[in-house]
Amino acid sequence: MSEIAPSSTSYVVPPPALVSIPVLGTADRFPVHRIYCVGRNYVEHAQEMGHTGREAPFFFMKPADAVVTAGADGVITLPYPTLTHNLHHEIELVVAIGEGGSIYGYAVGLDMTRRDLQNDMKKQGRPWCIGKGFDASAPIGAITPVAMIKTATTLASIADAAIFLEVNGETRQRSSIDKLIWNVEETIEQLSQAWTLQAGDLIFTGTPAGVGAVVRGDVLRGGIDGLQGIEVRVV
Repeated sequence: MSEIAPSSTSYVVPPPALVSIPVLGTADRFPVHRIYCVGRNYVEHAQEMGHTGREAPFFFMKPADAVVTAGADGVITLPYPTLTHNLHHEIELVVAIGEGGSIYGYAVGLDMTRRDLQNDMKKQGRPWCIGKGFDASAPIGAITPVAMIKTATTLASIADAAIFLEVNGETRQRSSIDKLIWNVEETIEQLSQAWTLQAGDLIFTGTPAGVGAVVRGDVLRGGIDGLQGIEVRVV
């Protein structure tokens, strides 16, 4: 584990600001530690990417500062990234980990992907961080605490929720959380075997079928039953 420097420590460069996400219904914010992502976790999406069946889960990561949240107008501004001509949307349920490895809450997120760069790296057998872990690649809405979901909705659990994404008013992705190949609990169990989950960690749980390209000027609206939706404008 890394050590926390005393408050009197002098740094050779200014330390980066803490990345955080608003928590619904409170002025508190959720501090981000790490971002884990699950690949190909819906059958139909796995098929559209050329794979089939229930394969063992695999994970990749995004830097904490890839997070981008809404401005005062409630809209997330997403700069179109460099180096790509094929920027894809992937709507996802995001799990926020609290104290003791418990689930603090959930949010709606987008795993934005430079698909052309990712595909190039796959063909060369190289890591595809450049396709997934770029600046502003993790737009995310406010986190809804678990207790709030239980009291404010009729959902028996988040697994009963529908998930969708619209681009310029046209539905691109629509499914339900119960179609995850590896559900939230199984994902956490598998992930915990490779890393020590800590308070502040986020888990992007995978995207349904229907991923596709967006361009500057597009407006994306995504939602999951029981959670605050997101609106993203690509600029």
